[in-house]
Amino acid sequence: MPKLSLIVPAKDCAHYLPQVYRSILMQAEPHPLQPDPIDLKELQVIAVDDGSSDGTAQVLDEFGAKFDNFEVITNPTNVGLANGRNQGLDRAEGEYIVFLDGDDWLAPNHLPTMLAAMESLHVDFVRCDHTTVTGNKRGLKRAPMSVRNRALNPRTGILPAHTNTMVDYPYAWAGIFHRRLRDSGLLYFPKDFMTAEDRSWIWGLHLDAESFAVVDAPGIMYRRNVSGSLTQILDERQLMFLDAFDLIFERLDNDSEGHTFYPKAARNLFALMEHHHKRYIQAVAYAQAVAELGVDAAETSADSSVFDHLKLRVAGRRGRSQMFLAAVEEERRSIQATKDPSDLPPVQIIPQEVLDALRARGGRVAQRIPRDVFSEVFAASTDKRQAHISWYLPETERTSA
Repeated sequence: MPKLSLIVPAKDCAHYLPQVYRSILMQAEPHPLQPDPIDLKELQVIAVDDGSSDGTAQVLDEFGAKFDNFEVITNPTNVGLANGRNQGLDRAEGEYIVFLDGDDWLAPNHLPTMLAAMESLHVDFVRCDHTTVTGNKRGLKRAPMSVRNRALNPRTGILPAHTNTMVDYPYAWAGIFHRRLRDSGLLYFPKDFMTAEDRSWIWGLHLDAESFAVVDAPGIMYRRNVSGSLTQILDERQLMFLDAFDLIFERLDNDSEGHTFYPKAARNLFALMEHHHKRYIQAVAYAQAVAELGVDAAETSADSSVFDHLKLRVAGRRGRSQMFLAAVEEERRSIQATKDPSDLPPVQIIPQEVLDALRARGGRVAQRIPRDVFSEVFAASTDKRQAHISWYLPETERTSA
């Protein structure tokens, strides 16, 4: 049995995968920062080609020959990150399991450090820091737990409600997991989730696993603002965070300490509701600013029919909120400060049905929160957050929230 199984789902990542797999191979090579490299014979790599249409398959063929135990799962069509990781979990044979996305990579000594932590701390899972990569910039992102290198009850990573905690740090790749979590079902992701697959997953680990730890190991190099990433797209797939909170609330409803943790889950939900409503406002505000300034459609990569549609929406818009007007003004300034119009991002048209679904589903999920908890967390929110949350609520609920 291999010591470690590494699951790497990827869709159309041929450009990034050579760096990914070179960084994995480096974990087994002598290096000044890596005194105890791993043994490739003890590593199982499970690559998931999730409906790629670029050269991903060819890259996997090339690098697969360099590993002792390399398996490729090929999906004819894209099944999503959750299902892809679950396919990898089904094939995992290692005592420990690690996830890595197809556009990220590992710094030297990351896997040896994580393996050493699991073997010395004897916990169900270990979490770690990571390094963000935006162009040539690097930033350290700390896991929100000050107690390090100690075995802890995972429930200690949930509270307090008013600050960031480990359930606000859901990244599956920022850790290593014992296979017993896979065998118990805790390590599996919710089926068919295209986004937000790690939200209910991390809550499940912290509610139901027996032990965890956090270590200083920022060796995951997390690439941000990748073109084509679902985090950059505004469509119905982004609404799955609401499905995730349905699952979280279901867990809390059936947990003896659920009411204790509900304020944290509510604050979690409110933050994401604000984030998504703000994104949609900014997208529409940007579109309006483009139209008002007369920026040519070709210069923003928008189809001319899209631009004409925007003009009609702008001409017919009345009764705009102060929040929206402020967003339009901010986008106008940003556009005017851009020297080359070709650098402007394309306009995204948001279907009205997506906005309607966001509002309706958001309001429904929020109403699952116990009334006393809802009132407490809403009252403790900033004025801006309250304004965003109120957008989701029925008119009769807004004054009593």
